[in-house]
Amino acid sequence: MNCIACISYILVGVMILSAILAVEWRDLLAATVGMAAVSLFASILFFMLQAPDVAMTEAAIGAALSGAVFIFAIKRTQRFESEEEERPGWWVRW
Repeated sequence: MNCIACISYILVGVMILSAILAVEWRDLLAATVGMAAVSLFASILFFMLQAPDVAMTEAAIGAALSGAVFIFAIKRTQRFESEEEERPGWWVRW
């Protein structure tokens, strides 16, 4: 197995970990950073797959613009998710 494949597998693993953490964190700002990290790692993978135009678009829209919109929305509302809200079903939270 060559080195590029190993790096790709590591990036996919970190991407999955970031997605799981973004769903599990109660701090909405931290969850937004986790969501932006998933997009950033996806853009690195697109670049490694020799699609630099898709990588730049994913980094600009997925990580930067979407993250900024979520951060502005969180700043205008409550930062932490409250505990008294109805809990999602078992298919969302294992």
